[in-house]
Amino acid sequence: MFADTAKVSLKAGKGGNGAVSFRREIYIPKGGPDGGDGGKGGDIIFRADKDTNTLIDFRFTPILTAEDGKNGSGTRSAGRSGKDLIVEVPIGTMVYKIKKNTDEPSGRSFEVAGDVAGGTPAGAPATVGETATAGPAYHRILLADLTHDGEEAIIAHGGSGGFGNAHFKSSTRQAPIIAEVGEPGEEFEAELELKLLADVGLVGLPNAGKSTFLSVVSNAKPEIADYPFTTITPNLGVATIDEKDILIADIPGLIEGASEGKGLGHDFLRHVDRTAVLLHLIDVYNDDAGEAYRIIRNELDKYSDLKDRQEVVALTKCEGLDEEIIKMQMSSILKQNPSAKIFAISSSAHQGLTELLRELKKLCESRFEQTRAKSEEDSLDEHGTGIPTQSRLADEDFARREVNSEMNGVSSIPTISLGNNVISEAWQVEKAEDGKFIVTGEKIEKFARRTDMGNYASVNRLRDIMKKMGIRAELTSRGAEPDSIISIAGKEFTLVEDW
Repeated sequence: MFADTAKVSLKAGKGGNGAVSFRREIYIPKGGPDGGDGGKGGDIIFRADKDTNTLIDFRFTPILTAEDGKNGSGTRSAGRSGKDLIVEVPIGTMVYKIKKNTDEPSGRSFEVAGDVAGGTPAGAPATVGETATAGPAYHRILLADLTHDGEEAIIAHGGSGGFGNAHFKSSTRQAPIIAEVGEPGEEFEAELELKLLADVGLVGLPNAGKSTFLSVVSNAKPEIADYPFTTITPNLGVATIDEKDILIADIPGLIEGASEGKGLGHDFLRHVDRTAVLLHLIDVYNDDAGEAYRIIRNELDKYSDLKDRQEVVALTKCEGLDEEIIKMQMSSILKQNPSAKIFAISSSAHQGLTELLRELKKLCESRFEQTRAKSEEDSLDEHGTGIPTQSRLADEDFARREVNSEMNGVSSIPTISLGNNVISEAWQVEKAEDGKFIVTGEKIEKFARRTDMGNYASVNRLRDIMKKMGIRAELTSRGAEPDSIISIAGKEFTLVEDW
């Protein structure tokens, strides 16, 4: 059974807790703290696998959980890290994080248009850096696009392990009873979407001869019959021409309105979204081949930018047909697109297939060269020095001082951005309607998540951190009293101990 979409719940491993322990051995008085750190929780890693071709397994295992990290123990023994969960998916799988529209963007992903409920085309192209709502309640964030065999991506990160009390030993704190708890791993719902990777995508109205063409030129064995919608799942086949292999994808026939969900095409248009070349197959016995061509082009245009993809048009079932009829149908197509490349073929009679495959091979090679040239160009910096872009961006000092060369057509104006360390230390205080004070911020929330609220010394440490970061002063200026409830990362405590 073929499945190209699936929803799963992901839960990465929780970090292990740090230990509170003191060294006690005969003849060794005051051995000191020796509590070990907790182990890191396991990550959930998706890996593209060439031997996997469907997402059907996720229909039966909708919950994926990685192993938790182990707790630390005495003698400075650190807990074992949880095992990563490796999930094999087909090549061409895209992994989206489903988030409520009220949630804040994570900042480490692309936000993508697409309706989880199925209203907007699921194969709409990703737009880097743009937020797009999808339906009334949810939007999707692209986490990974696995396009090569063996390619891996960490989808859900395991929580960090907590420090044991040996970590907090100092000249002024010689017997600490503080230990951190492990952080929870990332937990969220994800949507998987498979887009087949192929050189050529076959498109056309139902019964245009796509499956017959694929079965003749390749080793694929699609179902073939003399009624529409014989193909109900995508098929892949490899055609060989002049010692060159071409991977061809056949999708169910399209009808007018396919981009809006009519027929079967809406579910499978995504499988030609990555193809280098589109092959339009049109039944020569259509009343108007030009109208059939227009319908398909219109649906491709509504779906995404497929209308502008390299294309070849083939009139099928031309064996024994009068040459004048073929020319008339070609003329009808040229009225819709004067630059169309048209071939007259017959799959059953093996007529015109060699010439068509050679043209497809030439266009695929051309697209490959363009992609490679663009990739090499992108790998150079804007001055052509040959420094890879990623290397430059990794230089934090350079990234902070990077300027925009143009702003709304005005001469270049230097813009300085905050460093990552400054952003992580930023915090914000808000007073809720129930009188609680809610503190948010990357660094302070991380400290709160690792605080053992059942250990008064650990809570006091969190209060000290808040004081050093200036949060306590802000709370006081906002009217916080000693018995006011402070909430950080879901953990609540009073501003002053034992109030």
